[in-house]
Amino acid sequence: MTNKQDCIFCKIIKKEIPAEIVYEDEDFLAFLDINPESPGHTQVIPKKHFRWVWDVPPVGKYFEVVRKIAQAQKKAFSTDWVLSKVVGDEVTHAHIWVFPNSDVVGDKKDFKENAKKIKNAL
Repeated sequence: MTNKQDCIFCKIIKKEIPAEIVYEDEDFLAFLDINPESPGHTQVIPKKHFRWVWDVPPVGKYFEVVRKIAQAQKKAFSTDWVLSKVVGDEVTHAHIWVFPNSDVVGDKKDFKENAKKIKNAL
């Protein structure tokens, strides 16, 4: 198991590793996934290190941030179909994938443009 000193998401939170951040508040951070399923694929994470999504207090606030990102993605990428995924096996830091349907037109690796679209839709 990864400790928080070695956690890649903790390093992104501390800005030790660059990421295309689309949203940040006191408790949560949302950034584009480096291996996107579709344009705008975003990871939403708590700033405090928790292993599992279900351990994050308050989980309701967490899901409100996820909803905010999903709504922005719908607008930014002109789709009603936004998927989310909670598994937690890829990185040992609570995270929720939020990504538009794979039929969305655009370059999923154009991180700057995709981040701009989401930020403008927030």
